[in-house]
Amino acid sequence: MIRLHVTAEGQTEKAFVKAVLAPHLANHKVFADARCVLTSKDKRAGKKHRGGLISYSKAKDDILRWTREDKDPACRFTTMFDLYALPDGFPGYADAKGLSDPYQRVRTLEHSLTKDIDDSRFLPYIQLHEFETLIFADPKKLDLEYLEHKRPIEKLVDMVGNGNPELINDGRETAPSKRIRKEIPEYDKAGSGVLVVEKIGVETLRRKCRHFNDWLTGLENLGKP
Repeated sequence: MIRLHVTAEGQTEKAFVKAVLAPHLANHKVFADARCVLTSKDKRAGKKHRGGLISYSKAKDDILRWTREDKDPACRFTTMFDLYALPDGFPGYADAKGLSDPYQRVRTLEHSLTKDIDDSRFLPYIQLHEFETLIFADPKKLDLEYLEHKRPIEKLVDMVGNGNPELINDGRETAPSKRIRKEIPEYDKAGSGVLVVEKIGVETLRRKCRHFNDWLTGLENLGKP
């Protein structure tokens, strides 16, 4: 049995881990849990606020804090951060910014993050380009939550066609979430977004999204003897 701790960028990624990733990995003897990045503390109220990749230093502090809290050498740690709007203090950011190939860009960032965290149990993942990329693996499934939006959903289906959803760009107006919100203004990221991805299913996600598949395969392999 392998325990896997996932540092999630926000509530959506955390919900995805709990609803989709953890049940799948449990079949591979990998037991995942997740928490959002710690962004601030209210010492007077004794409260912690989590969610949002405001700065790399806060994310790093939180990842390292968790590695100190669980020192079991058999335990593993990973992340689920969006490439879109990554803070410019992120390790490897300058090098990655000049790369035109999104796969090279994300691998450069993950490699730099690995070096900066410097813990052999750490296996970073950065989502190309953001969580909603996974919805574009089969956007027709949006009709399960948004029945009244038949034509807007057809437009989203046409946008990706038979193409690679991970290559949808990270433009301010054309990133995956921006496209969905333009067609479905009431789109609820953390609620309906995760439910739609759950309906799409892991096998379609990994078939359509190769970077996601590489990450998932690596996590599944953690449970092998």
